[in-house]
Amino acid sequence: MQIVRLLIAGVWACIVTVGAGMALSYWKDSHGGPGAKLAHVEGLVTEKTRIINVPMIAEGSVQGYIVAQFAFTADSTMVRQQPVPPETYVVDEAFRNIYADEKLDFRNLSRYDLAQLTRTVREHVNKRLQADVLQDVLVQDFNYVSKDQIRR
Repeated sequence: MQIVRLLIAGVWACIVTVGAGMALSYWKDSHGGPGAKLAHVEGLVTEKTRIINVPMIAEGSVQGYIVAQFAFTADSTMVRQQPVPPETYVVDEAFRNIYADEKLDFRNLSRYDLAQLTRTVREHVNKRLQADVLQDVLVQDFNYVSKDQIRR
């Protein structure tokens, strides 16, 4: 008899837990959470990109990596209308520009023209999206890590 009561109590606890989880999920979808409010704000939205690692090749081998992260401001209405998130294009353009830049002295990043990089990334992304979606591209992080500094 006690085993049956324990079993019924366990099933009841599971049903209550699943019901509460579903109710919370439904409520968050209908009322929105902190992130959902951003999608409805008209004007500009700021988003960060993922961190990228760009290999620096010299003397026929990888010497290290440029580790970079960017943020961008964009028109929120236009961002929602894009079939592909602008972050994808920002990361791609930044990687291409850093990797192909012959003037980049990865051993001395203090002299690198970050203003030119961000301007180029913004212009190329807007051109690829065929609209002025990005208003500004910002440098969140930009460092060089030599292959000797990488832990194995």
